[in-house]
This record gives sequence, C-alpha cells and structure tokens, in this order.
Amino acid sequence: MFDEVLVINGKSRDGTVEFCRSKGLKVISQRQLGRGAAFLEATERATGEILVFFSPDGNEDPSVIPELVRLLEGGYDLAIASRFAKNARSDDSDDPWHIRRIGNRLFTYIVNALWDAKVTDSINGFRAIKKSKLLELRQDALGYDVELQMTIRAAKSGYRIAEVPTIEMRRIGGSRKSETWWMGVKFLKVILKELFHHRVWRRRVHSKSVRQEPHCICLV
Repeated sequence: MFDEVLVINGKSRDGTVEFCRSKGLKVISQRQLGRGAAFLEATERATGEILVFFSPDGNEDPSVIPELVRLLEGGYDLAIASRFAKNARSDDSDDPWHIRRIGNRLFTYIVNALWDAKVTDSINGFRAIKKSKLLELRQDALGYDVELQMTIRAAKSGYRIAEVPTIEMRRIGGSRKSETWWMGVKFLKVILKELFHHRVWRRRVHSKSVRQEPHCICLV
C-alpha cells in the first residue's frame, strides 16, 4: 500500500533508530524537536500525495490505515481516526478521572461550534491528509497542538473531512509525553489564535510539488 515510510526521530536513544534501520526504514533526525515539528518535517520530506501520520507505540491500531487511505482516494482531503465516534474507544488506562476525554470532547465541541467541522475527535494525531492540502494550511504549531490546528484550518478552508472509528489500545512503548493541563492551555491558545485571525490559512501550491500516485506513512 505504501511507497514510502519515513521514521521521524526526535533524538531517541532507546534503540529505536537502530531497530528501524535494521528493517530498512528511512530514519530522519529532527532538526527541531516537537510533535508539530515532526509533522512539518515529514511533510517536507515525503514525496507522495497521501500522507498517513502514525505513532508506533501500540496506542494506535494500524488496521485502520487502509480505510483512511481509501477515504482520501475517494475525494476527502483529511481523514481522522476518531476515538469518540460510534463503535470507537479511547485508552483511558492512565487517566482514571477521564480528564483528557472530557477535555478532548470539549475542544471538539468548540471547534464544531465555531467552524462547523462536523467531527467527533479534533485532536487525535492518527490521521491521513493530502500533502498538497496540508501545505496550503501553512501550519506553524510545533508541539502537540499540531492536530487541533490542522483540524481547525481544514474546516476554515472548506476541506472535506471524514472520520473512521478506531479502538485506541494500551500503550506498550514508552509513556505519554504531553501534560494534560498544559496541553489544555495550548489548545485554548490555538483556538483563540484561529478565532481572531479570520482569514483562511491557505496558500496555493504548484501541482508539480508532489507526485500524485505514491502514498507515504510517517511514523512520528
């Protein structure tokens, strides 16, 4: 299915780089740390038109990937693996008070109310998007707010957005890096920034900037 696999490495020292290279995967060391920075660098390096962002820590179900790709091939611009759609489930094993679940639902409600995104999970990073469309959004979020910014700007730009229900599994690799309350503050800043910048965040991209056929999965 994929013509290219990129591993975006944020200075990992746990053997990840060696393991990936032993499997013949292309490893890219980030110039700037941060999840959003990894998304931006993956987009810059990828040669295909359909990009899938996937975190290989056991939390995300790879069986959903073909459906994400099919949605983009069928005409959608952005496809999100939703943890809150019908028949979906989020992993709350390290969040017994469901603070993140409540926060995610709240921010998604705000995004839908302000920009009519019609999504159930505006924040999940497990998603696919067309490279040409992503470049148009001129994203500048460098941290864990990158997905929320992408969803908002896609909705503001009138992109066709679809969702696929996903079962989020227990994390088997490492621990959660984001801090719940600090992330809530960053998400609020993103929403306020997008709210008070009314213009659509798009720029035209020359059609020769990407190849139309290949697909790329970006492991971040």
